[in-house]
Amino acid sequence: MIFIKYLSVFFLFKFKIYKISLQHTINQKLIIILTTTITNSILTAEIKHTGAELFSLKNNSSKEYIWEGDPAFWGKHSPILFPIVGTLKNNSYQYNGKEYQLSRHGFAREMDFELIDKKENSATFSLKSSNETTKKYPFDFELQLTYTLENKSLKIEYKVINNGMAQMPFSIGAHPAFALRGNFEDYSLEFEDEKPLDYFLLDDGLISDTTATLQLNKKQLHLNYKLFENDALVFKTISSKSLTILENSNPILKVNYEGFPNLGIWTPQDAPFICIEPWFGYSDTATNFGNLFEKEGIQILDVNAVFNSEFSIIII
Repeated sequence: MIFIKYLSVFFLFKFKIYKISLQHTINQKLIIILTTTITNSILTAEIKHTGAELFSLKNNSSKEYIWEGDPAFWGKHSPILFPIVGTLKNNSYQYNGKEYQLSRHGFAREMDFELIDKKENSATFSLKSSNETTKKYPFDFELQLTYTLENKSLKIEYKVINNGMAQMPFSIGAHPAFALRGNFEDYSLEFEDEKPLDYFLLDDGLISDTTATLQLNKKQLHLNYKLFENDALVFKTISSKSLTILENSNPILKVNYEGFPNLGIWTPQDAPFICIEPWFGYSDTATNFGNLFEKEGIQILDVNAVFNSEFSIIII
């Protein structure tokens, strides 16, 4: 009762509490997840404080556009990738003569963010470096995510602040999964132009030297699971700065990612969703030597400098 009374002071921020029961071998465990809701006259978005992760985007007819996170396929919805994107060789790197372990896509997606600003149609979350993060990533940072609803669009802004006394190497990226109901092969992705697309194949999570080419048909890539039999499609460079999801040639959703140099597209076998992933950076190559400052695609942030980027999800 004391806990519930304490939460009542936060009603201004429109928090929701979700109780999820997980069945274990003997005991049942109750998990309470703190979330924030933002809304306008057209859309409603819900964000978990863990990972500042978008887990729902609905229109005013209650149509859901974000993958539900069924762990039978993939237990995430739209995680933030920081301070790396993809996989490091041996899941490790060196800095100042010390080796650090950093798992795939970094740690931010698993950490609790603080809600630092809330309006009816927007919310800003913050994650600051701590004793826990410096064991994996010895840099003094603040990462902010801001979600803003504007008409039929959800804008997602990233801000990275270097609060330390040395340059800070990092990558950052998005990993939104969009729900695809019905037959997966009824869907296609429409690019901005007709150019063939070269992508790099992954080898045990690392970028290989092998490339393949996608031929588009009237700017469209028709989806099938065979495209992803070797994991994600990784584009180190891509001319199109937006992708539209079409169902039976009818556009339903568009992702704008102007300013992001890299892109991933992914789904697991038989999963009813597609991930469109704008990135600053990507996995190591097999020849990487473990120096983050020399890693392909890495961003280097000067002392007291601020990095900003944004992408948007537009409902059509």
